[in-house]
Amino acid sequence: MNIVRFDAAPEYQAPGHDLMRMVRLQGREAGPSENLWLGVSTIAPGGGTTLDASGLEKMYVVLDGEVTISNGHEEAVLRPWDSCRIAPNEGRALKNNTNQPATILLAMPLQTAPA
Repeated sequence: MNIVRFDAAPEYQAPGHDLMRMVRLQGREAGPSENLWLGVSTIAPGGGTTLDASGLEKMYVVLDGEVTISNGHEEAVLRPWDSCRIAPNEGRALKNNTNQPATILLAMPLQTAPA
């Protein structure tokens, strides 16, 4: 069993992420995992990510606040407990267009993107 207390979760940085605080809850530097890692991002008002795609599937769940998600073709506003799957090689941009922070859970596979 691997327990990570939220206040001790390791922070990480990712390119194209602005006004966001990101921590890993499980996997990678937060502890052992065979298949996936979990992270939580707090997105400040006006913050978010650039439109980008990767070869890995991503799953998002909004825990608090409101997050606008786009794949470059469609856009949706997610509220608490709404979720979204981003397919491998599908674009993804997150944005907090409100005046309150938003919190989002991310689940991603550990393997690297196929070549």
